[in-house]
Amino acid sequence: MTSSWRPTRRMAVSAVALLAALGAAAAPTFASNGDRTGAVRSAIEGGKARNVILLIGDGMGDSEITIARNYTQGAAGRLALDTLPLTGAYTTYSVNKNNPKLPDYVTDSAASGTGWATGHKTYNGAISVTPDGKPVPTILEIAKKAGFRTGDVTTAELGDATPAVLAAHVADRSCQGPAGMANCPVQDKANGGPGSISKQQVQTGADFYLGGGKARWAQTIKAGPFKGKTVVDQAKAAGYNVVTDTSGLASARPGQKLLGLFADGNMPQEWTGPAAKVGGTDPAKCAPNASFSGPHLSDMAGKAIGLLDAQTKKSKRGFFLQIEGASIDKRDHAADPCGQIGETAQFDKAVKAALDYARTHRDTLVVVSADHGHTSQIIPIEAKSPGQSATLVTADGAPMQINYATNTVGQSQEHTGTQVRIAAQGPQAANLVGVTDQTDLFRTLRRALGQ
Repeated sequence: MTSSWRPTRRMAVSAVALLAALGAAAAPTFASNGDRTGAVRSAIEGGKARNVILLIGDGMGDSEITIARNYTQGAAGRLALDTLPLTGAYTTYSVNKNNPKLPDYVTDSAASGTGWATGHKTYNGAISVTPDGKPVPTILEIAKKAGFRTGDVTTAELGDATPAVLAAHVADRSCQGPAGMANCPVQDKANGGPGSISKQQVQTGADFYLGGGKARWAQTIKAGPFKGKTVVDQAKAAGYNVVTDTSGLASARPGQKLLGLFADGNMPQEWTGPAAKVGGTDPAKCAPNASFSGPHLSDMAGKAIGLLDAQTKKSKRGFFLQIEGASIDKRDHAADPCGQIGETAQFDKAVKAALDYARTHRDTLVVVSADHGHTSQIIPIEAKSPGQSATLVTADGAPMQINYATNTVGQSQEHTGTQVRIAAQGPQAANLVGVTDQTDLFRTLRRALGQ
């Protein structure tokens, strides 16, 4: 371990442990078990990053990654997210609302997102507030205040938990639009609060919000200067160019804030195929979703990176961008293996877009992780699961049985409390090696931004 990087580490990690942790993320170049020592050394750097790109695969645990890799690349293949040189794991637990000293071992996306967005543990359902309800600054708000350009991209509704934690503070994740504030009386605009998640996102003023949730943004504001108008009206008044389809996204140019609302709710899934069922299914392949209308997550990611880069070329500061593949989680809940694989494959294309940019912008920190684990498991073909399962034919031409059994049939499958992968490259990436916690990621991001 060299002294050039030790001061940037939160905790000491031996060289042996470092290399062992990195082995799981070996790029295809090193698939023959070559000596990677030089590559690892060159990947370790401290200092500040000009740009930070954080990519979150919602519900993308190790099983979800392995399932997608097997199906799309084969067992010996590698995804783009597998090629990041520095790899670790982080813990995901939340805390009990009434007794924050007690852990809640299975987090939801709101509490986990609050962890990396603010550095604080909170209860399931909370959006960037502490267990006693106090708002705490987020990494996007800190970056924006320091002069960085900022963006927030998702395939979910923009008011969903992962995009919301960067730009809003509410007691309950359900409070996405002005018509849904029943669980957030303190934040309700009618009671003198800051308003719904969507309204707060406008007020926070990130340069880009891209995702779904058009119906909530069309809700009418009940109090304040924009009473009687919609959240979209408020966004337009704040200078946002509002686009609703692929052509609108493609035509967006630097110099104006951008709000992309591409679906009334969550954006449609990429792939379809047989749903898991009790007793399993015959071996099958996945197919593109015929009703998918775009844009793809990789389209939104590429556009956001390009616009942010163009807007910061002559600036002292760069940008902070979060990109979420949201429906890995949502299709896992539905025991839909083709759905979750298609979303993981598309998320991986977004990762590739970030890595392609970082290849020519070495001062960019790229971090790829998940918010929590999920239910799907690869089980032996001969296993007779008491839950629901489906069998798919992978890129190897081999059958793979995928099992869902974290809840009873007909109920939404559940998150799991496992630690999940985190991988990175660029300034401060070494701080993610080993086992850390989601709150530690906030400190790494903040340090990378020099804040």
